[in-house]
Amino acid sequence: MAEIRFHLLGPLAVEIDGREVSLGGRKPRLLLAALLLESGTLVSTDSLIDVVWPEDPPRSAAANLRTYVHSLRRVLTEERIHRGPAGYRIAVAREELDTTAFADHVTAARRAMAEDRPADALAELAAAEPHWRGAPLADVPHHHSWGPVLARLDELRLAADELRVRARLACGEHRDVVPELREMLGRDPLREELWAHLIVALDRCGRRAEAREAYDEVERLLREEMNAAPGPQLRGLRARLATPVVTAAPRTPQRPPRRARAVCQLPLDVPDLTGREEHVAEVIALVRRRQASGDPTVIVLSGPPGVGKSSLAIHIAHRLRRNVDDDHLHVGLAGTTPAPREPSDVLGEVLRSLGASDKTLPAGEAERAAALRSALAHRCACLVLDDAASAAQVRPLLPGAGTSVVLVTSRTRMPELTAAVHLDLDVLDHASAVRLLAGIVGQARIDAEPDDVARIVDSCGRLPLALRVAGARIAGRRRLSLSYFADLLTDERRRLDELRVGDLAVRASLELSYARLPQEAATVFRALGTLGPITFPGWTVGAILGETDDASPVLDLLVDAHLVDLVGEDATGAPRYRLHDLLRCYAAERADETDRHRIRRVVEGYYATASSAVERMPVRFFGVTPPSVPAAYWTPPDRERLVRDPVAWFDSEHATAAALLEHAIDFAADEPAWRLATVLTPYYDLRNRWEDWWRADEHALGAARRANQRHGEAIVLRDLGQVRVYQDRYEEALALFDRSTELFVVLGDEQGEAVTVASRGTVHRIRGERTRALDCCRRALELFSRIGDLHGEAVARIAIGTVRMDDGAFDDAETWFTDAYALACAIGDRHRAAHAVHRQALLHQRRGQLGLARQRLDEAIAVFDDLDDDHCAGYAQQSLGELCLRSGELAHAQLLLANSLAVHRDTGDRRSEAVVSQRLGELHESLGQEQTSRDYFHRALALWRELSAEPQRSAVERRLRPVDEA
Repeated sequence: MAEIRFHLLGPLAVEIDGREVSLGGRKPRLLLAALLLESGTLVSTDSLIDVVWPEDPPRSAAANLRTYVHSLRRVLTEERIHRGPAGYRIAVAREELDTTAFADHVTAARRAMAEDRPADALAELAAAEPHWRGAPLADVPHHHSWGPVLARLDELRLAADELRVRARLACGEHRDVVPELREMLGRDPLREELWAHLIVALDRCGRRAEAREAYDEVERLLREEMNAAPGPQLRGLRARLATPVVTAAPRTPQRPPRRARAVCQLPLDVPDLTGREEHVAEVIALVRRRQASGDPTVIVLSGPPGVGKSSLAIHIAHRLRRNVDDDHLHVGLAGTTPAPREPSDVLGEVLRSLGASDKTLPAGEAERAAALRSALAHRCACLVLDDAASAAQVRPLLPGAGTSVVLVTSRTRMPELTAAVHLDLDVLDHASAVRLLAGIVGQARIDAEPDDVARIVDSCGRLPLALRVAGARIAGRRRLSLSYFADLLTDERRRLDELRVGDLAVRASLELSYARLPQEAATVFRALGTLGPITFPGWTVGAILGETDDASPVLDLLVDAHLVDLVGEDATGAPRYRLHDLLRCYAAERADETDRHRIRRVVEGYYATASSAVERMPVRFFGVTPPSVPAAYWTPPDRERLVRDPVAWFDSEHATAAALLEHAIDFAADEPAWRLATVLTPYYDLRNRWEDWWRADEHALGAARRANQRHGEAIVLRDLGQVRVYQDRYEEALALFDRSTELFVVLGDEQGEAVTVASRGTVHRIRGERTRALDCCRRALELFSRIGDLHGEAVARIAIGTVRMDDGAFDDAETWFTDAYALACAIGDRHRAAHAVHRQALLHQRRGQLGLARQRLDEAIAVFDDLDDDHCAGYAQQSLGELCLRSGELAHAQLLLANSLAVHRDTGDRRSEAVVSQRLGELHESLGQEQTSRDYFHRALALWRELSAEPQRSAVERRLRPVDEA
């Protein structure tokens, strides 16, 4: 998924994957600005029209607005702008919009100041600063309705500046903050809070006379400008400035004399610790703050096996030797072994290290814990408690007072330790992973084969242990290329075998975590490993276990053990999970046939949920009715909630569902797999995902044949044929339709036969074979009528009317379109009704009734837009663009045709792309833009040649000949 950023602070801009994209002219930019200022909220069409045309909106304003919406949708690459009952709403995550990202950092800074963490507040404000690139919407004319929002943004900026000053003062930066305060007061001289900060800063850095002068200045300003006196805060400061300065010796905490020899048990520091600089700085800053307040520090470092928890803890402990005067202890808790150490035994070891003798050592755990707390109360020691099993094992080892530091490492999260600061370690980012590898194998080899380095890093999943093992193997074989090692690691079945050198082995590290899992969790872990490199929803665990009750405790256990990653929320608001690639390889190794067959229930769950989603889709798919869900199939218990927004569910889940189809044979899931494909196709059709549709149905066809499901085979063959129609591969489409029809006839499925025959009619009509097309359409109508499929009847009537219109039988065509529209309205099929309206508009246009044609096209576009069907909206906009071109409205025609061209390119509709390119060539020719016109004509000519469309090719060649000869 593309990474997108919306910028309102400064010039309006949108970045996709780090590159700024063109938003078009002033009107679409105004539209986007209006939507972003109220992101997540429905903005009425009337309000948007007022923003885009503040003085004199045209009659076609609503239609033009829809066109701008479609053009923005194309630019944003994702379904971001949604149509509501009477307006539009843009969906933007908080971190994607600079205004909310800035506000969130300021809020976090406020919270840090409230909790007496000024350094953290400064860090948050530093993170906020890059988002503010200048005055909001600096390059867009401001609408009067934006005033309150823009005022709030300006106030937020001032608040951030004031908060930064407070944080710097709290950190003792009194002298450095004075110039910044004077600059801020130059911009806002009547802000009393800033004067108060300036007076405090001047006073604290020994410049009391200047502080008094500052007070006199603000007092004069307020009197002259506002006829007011300073407020209570300033008056209180003035009173303080009148008191004498008392110099006192700095108060230093009393501690007992340091022992002549402090104990240091720390293992050797890691010399090349990479990618953890922020964690190190965060911990050291926290320790300093806690020690300044006389409190102990407890930090829990948790993360998956091999992520470098112990190395980081030891490195931090070495760094803290400058801050920690007393002993530095390292204790292994054996948390990943079959027998984790008892707290009582560990307490005895620690107390002995601190000087206790066996004679004075208490016997019980509680007494030993109390003795340790007493010993640490007057010390500044550092304890590294490595490989902890649980919070219960760690809790007796923690200090109650003093300034000691405890660093705990564990593969399990320990939220029960509420007094601790918890740091979850993740794998390295790509750049840090490359640096780590370069430090082991040498920068020269890294620079020589950068692509293969990236493959090695990806195969290691950016896991530090895996990278160290791979680096050690590579360093020991200097004559072999990195591409050789990259190829070895590509094979997931051998990857863990290759990641072994000496006594370092990734598999051995993973085995320690796996061995501690309860039986149910181990079963789920193994089965999840067979899913492949995908994300999955939480209900997957229930399917694996075959339970309809809440299986979240098992999933939570795996997440807390860092064996499953929570990667965020999907479009429906449900959490999504994944396995790290190396954990997945290990889990798949451990899985047996029984574990793999458990995934069949996951496929069943996807089929059942997708079936419910299809029933709620805004557009009814013209295809064979999918089979009902068998009662024996496993179904997610919250299926109805999941598909409340069916398109959002498909957006989130279609990739995972399609991945399951590829391995259906491994899961003994051929039967539910081909069924699943039949309910993915409506989504693929709506979203124009032809390649995804083809791949899914290829796998489904194999599954149906292996399951000896001829009905499933017939459905999939028909759907494959439809993909080929969309791809302009008509001979292949007809062959697939023929095979599908034969099967439907043998099976006696008249609905399937009718759909396939109607699809054949579409191909014949496109190819200009109108007699054949009419025969197919009439046969389809006969079959649909016989079985009572009213939706199919509406489709067939529209198809017959279209053929008759192409024949010039306008009155007959009008009857068919009118009947189809009435039928679609009667059964509540808005999508099919809009298609009938679109055809009526084309008929009006051919009769020269341009006003009626425009009216009907506006109606059709509005419905397609409301149903989020960009594909059909693009065709209707093409028709309206051609109408505007004919009537001389060149500017509007250019906008409409350019937008429909983008739709056709996205969907791979070469025939429509050729038609629109030709029309744009004509348009630019009318504008006298010869080179642009010729470029469009040449593009159309190339497409007509690809399609072997002789009449169209010849027409464009004739159009180009005079231009080329000139």
